[in-house]
Amino acid sequence: MENLTHRPRRLRGSSSLRSLVRETTVTHDDLLYPMFVTAEPASSEIGSMPGVFRYTLGDLRAAVERVRASGVHAIMLFGIPESKDEFGSEGYATDGIVPKAISLLKREFGDAITIAPDVCLCEYTSHGHCGIVATEHGRTDVVNDATVALLSRAALVYAQAGADLIAPSDMMDGRIQGIRSVLDSSGYNHVPIMAYSAKYASGYYGPFREAADSAPQFGDRRSYQMDPPNRREAMREIELDISEGADIVMVKPGLAYLDILRDARERFDTPLAVYNVSGEYSMVKAAALNGWIDEERVVHETMVAFKRAGADIILTYHAVDYADYLNRIS
Repeated sequence: MENLTHRPRRLRGSSSLRSLVRETTVTHDDLLYPMFVTAEPASSEIGSMPGVFRYTLGDLRAAVERVRASGVHAIMLFGIPESKDEFGSEGYATDGIVPKAISLLKREFGDAITIAPDVCLCEYTSHGHCGIVATEHGRTDVVNDATVALLSRAALVYAQAGADLIAPSDMMDGRIQGIRSVLDSSGYNHVPIMAYSAKYASGYYGPFREAADSAPQFGDRRSYQMDPPNRREAMREIELDISEGADIVMVKPGLAYLDILRDARERFDTPLAVYNVSGEYSMVKAAALNGWIDEERVVHETMVAFKRAGADIILTYHAVDYADYLNRIS
């Protein structure tokens, strides 16, 4: 051992030395915080997502001010409407909860906050599916092209309200092309699209479905969201979205799909997002509340894993807490 030349431990001897040679760093600029805005009369904490709330319009401004104070400057908005119907009408109504929230926040914060509304109908349909449901050829399913028309309508309403970024999550074929065409022809060719490109039919979405009251009332979403065992198909989905005009592409969920995230980074130069979804958040929170893990340490490792795998943008319900952590250690 006296003549051992290579000693990697030499570079691990102190905190300052480790930071000097650190390969991957996560910053506030990498974080995008998902938020829920509701037409309900009062804000409420989501039972399966401790620390995450459904905010009324009256409480939303203060909540976003707290986000900004942490150093996070980008949010995603999900809406919980006053009523739902089979066509998801509130999802593309000009006076819907999300366009109201966008207008309010833009008046208050201007360009100091980037607002990316989720574009999907699952929060707004009475049946909980991501589009119009019909029975064709003896099979009941979401109708693709008619749904794309409504999603494009929603995207335009959000852009008109002041959205900085449009984020369609529905997984309909051709929806990026449809949305891009409507935005461009309506004078919003400057508004970018962040596509949920490789979105898998995952069991990790359970807490979100409580948060948005969006669980399917029949069947499931496997006919439009991706089959978890498929890896190569994700690259085809991403390539199609880029060809249709997506400015940013996304892999969702995150932790169980780090291989997909890495594949996407190695193949595409387009900005790449990852969604650290509700189930991933809730598992960490539950374990931390039981004293089984060190929450800050586990969250830090998770954020680093996403960045190391190639993500440019990390959507996470941990964003504000993690930003506070970064503030303390800086």
